[in-house]
Amino acid sequence: MRQFVVVGHDVPTTPDIPLDDLPGAGRIDLLCRCVGSAVFLSHGIRESVRVHLVCDDTYTVRFDTDHLRHLHPDERNIAARIRGAFAERESAIGHQPADVSPGVELYRMDFEATIERVAREGPIVQLHEEGAPLAEETPPSDPVFVLSDHHDFTDAERETLADVTDRRVRVGPEILHADHAITVAHNWLDTGGYTAY
Repeated sequence: MRQFVVVGHDVPTTPDIPLDDLPGAGRIDLLCRCVGSAVFLSHGIRESVRVHLVCDDTYTVRFDTDHLRHLHPDERNIAARIRGAFAERESAIGHQPADVSPGVELYRMDFEATIERVAREGPIVQLHEEGAPLAEETPPSDPVFVLSDHHDFTDAERETLADVTDRRVRVGPEILHADHAITVAHNWLDTGGYTAY
């Protein structure tokens, strides 16, 4: 299982997300691109991938590729699924999720709770421009990659990560968009650390 936790600091957690102005809705367009990069191949969906979108440090929308149905790679389609998740927010009680659609669930969980949960399932790998070069690292089994949106991690998020992060790596010499970093991380895993093509 590969997992990606993406923090969306400004995403509105209401079902009123305007599908015609995704950048203006807390940069939800970036989160949609992260979902697309994480779950899609050229003509299909990856197996055994989960994406956790932590929105406004209040809710987490989870996409699980082993159960996803009828999701398309365009931002508008993915945003509609996220908007649908927030329409079910009253059904998310504690850590019991609201079922949104096949493969999509909404949890009433903040960043800390989400990280604590996924840390039990695999090593936490923080993608950060100040980490060790990816090419010098060996891919772990069942990694959980953690990255932020267009904002840096908050002080509280950094403290949470400091307690659980197993590795801190950078994907290259230039700072990339979060969705591009996910693509590079997938390629690193797909090639066994750039050794098998």
